[in-house]
Amino acid sequence: MTDTGAKAAVEWLAAVAPDPGACRSEWERNPFGVALLPAGLRWDVLITPAGLGRPALDVLRRLVDRPGPVLAGSGDARTGFFVPVGTAARWVGTGTRAAGRGTWLVVPYPGRVAGATRWLVPPDGRGTLNDPALLELALHEAAARRADGREP
Repeated sequence: MTDTGAKAAVEWLAAVAPDPGACRSEWERNPFGVALLPAGLRWDVLITPAGLGRPALDVLRRLVDRPGPVLAGSGDARTGFFVPVGTAARWVGTGTRAAGRGTWLVVPYPGRVAGATRWLVPPDGRGTLNDPALLELALHEAAARRADGREP
């Protein structure tokens, strides 16, 4: 990630913080630190077990030039796909948790690892998110390949 891209991503993410300036300052003082950010303002997050999320990300990368932001969390046990606001409220999927309004997420500095959380696809700073319909297709494809014993 370029310095310009990282700066734009920081601005985009920090904009949802209760105190964006404090969020940016914390990341500048400690770029390996994390911020606690609210979901449901600019994005929701769909959280899957990594065994499904990682293969779905591989499928998604074949469907689009660049997926929206994706986090690996809980020591790579979970994969979180940033999707448009409102997706969490209407998402139905076995094994998928939806983080929307009222949910707070641990988010590392864009492009960096922070403890058990890291970016698989950092935000681009322009607000690009994962398309829920394409993500659903990717999850179905990944699940079908996994059930068949095929690699995604």
